[in-house]
Amino acid sequence: MRYPHSVISVTASLCAVLGVTSCHTGGPAPKEIPTAKVAVAQRGDMAIAVTLVGQFQPYQVVDVHPKVSGYMKQINVDIGDIVHKGEVLAVLDIPELRAQLQESAFELEQSKQAVTRAQQEVDRTVALDYALHKESVRLDKAAATQPGLIAQQELDDAQSKDLDAQAQIAAAKAGLAAAQQHEAAALALNQHYQALENYTYVISPFDGVVIWRYADTGALIQGGTAQNDSALPIVRVSQSGLLRLRFPVPENDVQTIHIGDTVPVRVDAVNGIYEGKVIRFTRSVNFETRTMETEIDIKNPKLTLTPGMYAVTDLPLAQQENATTIPLEALVMNGDQQTVYALDGNNRIHIRNVTVGLRGQKLAAITSGLAVGDRVIDGGQEKYQDGELVDPRIVSTPASETTQQTGGMIDMKKEEAVTDASLAPN
Repeated sequence: MRYPHSVISVTASLCAVLGVTSCHTGGPAPKEIPTAKVAVAQRGDMAIAVTLVGQFQPYQVVDVHPKVSGYMKQINVDIGDIVHKGEVLAVLDIPELRAQLQESAFELEQSKQAVTRAQQEVDRTVALDYALHKESVRLDKAAATQPGLIAQQELDDAQSKDLDAQAQIAAAKAGLAAAQQHEAAALALNQHYQALENYTYVISPFDGVVIWRYADTGALIQGGTAQNDSALPIVRVSQSGLLRLRFPVPENDVQTIHIGDTVPVRVDAVNGIYEGKVIRFTRSVNFETRTMETEIDIKNPKLTLTPGMYAVTDLPLAQQENATTIPLEALVMNGDQQTVYALDGNNRIHIRNVTVGLRGQKLAAITSGLAVGDRVIDGGQEKYQDGELVDPRIVSTPASETTQQTGGMIDMKKEEAVTDASLAPN
């Protein structure tokens, strides 16, 4: 049965309008264009930071010992007191030392008087020798002018007295030297006892806070010497005006840590954020934890922060600003080469090699091979081929990302160490 040509044309047009692919006039059906989820490369910032938790430690902690043993005469501080460098913390009483100091002072005074007497003896013998020498010279000149005028015996006596006076000068000078040596020995002994007396005044080695007190008035205090390691200190002083904040940096991130880096430190206990600087690190990775201990110094002039408080910091590891960013799912590994399925202006796929910079959890920074505004297929690339025409469906993706990694925390029970020191006034 034949249909009019106009009927066939109307039917074909209707099929085209309705999009009915089964309507055809006997030719092959047109191939359906596949859809593809597409992301647009954007300009953004990429950063990687590790979140670390640490505890504040005093910059220094010292157990203060006296160098001498004695009874506690007076203690001027207690737990929590703020002290300053050179301030007297306690005073010891040592009666026998006081007696020794007085005795040495008496001996020193005696030796000084002996030196004075010896000096006077030297002066006397010098004056006597001067007079006798002049007399001997005068007689010699007179005898030479008028021979026989002065008896030879008189000349010999004058010369003998002159020589004897010179010998007396030598003896007086020797006596003076001995007296001066005795004075020096007496002075050294006096200074020794005076130094021991000074050690009875126990002073603070730096500005800090007394965090513990071990002795009370009247207690017998043993000197903190190497032979007496069991002796208790008087107080423990903590330098808290400057605090150390120690963090365990993971092994993979060690290469990104640099001395002088500025990092923000958050302290929830005081609801504050402080600026710290990386000052030092151990340059050694712990074999058990695979971390490297890193220290940040925090100024604490008002003692707002207390040793032992927890602190959190986001330590920057890497950063790329104004980078070309795409979703991670847009990357395809082809052997050792990273590629993307990019679309041209006609929505055809072109596989491109790209160089990848920083990787986050959702985004990657592209350093070469792609420009801002380029469109790439975001996932399911195995369904498409190079040169294939697709129907793009643009999806919204973030332009920037900061990836937060989580680190560990220093075990303060294992790391804490207190330095014992015997301190005395300078």
